[in-house]
Amino acid sequence: MPQELVLVVDDEQNIIDLVQMYLEQEQFAVITAQDGRTALDRIAGDAPDLIVLDLMLPEVDGWEVCKRTRAHSNVPILMLTARDDDIDKIVGLELGADDYMTKPFNPRELVARVKAILRRTGGQALPAAGGKPTRVGDLAIDPERREASANQQLLALRAKEFDLLHALAANAGIVLSREKLLELVWGFDFYGQTRTVDVHVAHVRARLADAGSAVNIETVWGVGYKLVADA
Repeated sequence: MPQELVLVVDDEQNIIDLVQMYLEQEQFAVITAQDGRTALDRIAGDAPDLIVLDLMLPEVDGWEVCKRTRAHSNVPILMLTARDDDIDKIVGLELGADDYMTKPFNPRELVARVKAILRRTGGQALPAAGGKPTRVGDLAIDPERREASANQQLLALRAKEFDLLHALAANAGIVLSREKLLELVWGFDFYGQTRTVDVHVAHVRARLADAGSAVNIETVWGVGYKLVADA
């Protein structure tokens, strides 16, 4: 079985060496880059299964690397930053990152998160096809095509927004806690960062509203969210 390929992007050589050592001990193949421009070339040329991406990079910063990558690929991204600001975490997740770690970090935890992300994605840069189409009111979701439409309008959704809407639609009318949505959409416990769910719900609500949909995500205070279609 071929090794899963991880691209480690950081401008600090000691961080690269540390992460590479721990990943290779777990039988991952590792390639590296120390600036954003080289990272983009590596992503295009080597098609890694996962990217460990520092935010503060020369040439092109990590935000831009993530943004450009998400324009054409759903390769999993684990972001690293030296700052512990909640806003950094939220913006990173909005851009499409799958997880987020703050420096200094435990390299064993990083490896555990890499494994968890790859378990969820199946080690594939693009989502696996499959799943039956789902309809709730005027909302239609096609998991195989990764497309969602409401009121006969195609919704412009980021990868995690699509997954969140799909999870809610598959459980239409049922209240799902933030913790359950983290499990369903991100595939593992996001260390209590339920604010992540709130941010993505707000974005999906805006997309539904822009389309004039009669479908809405209701907040059940103290519990979570549910998808409902207005009569």
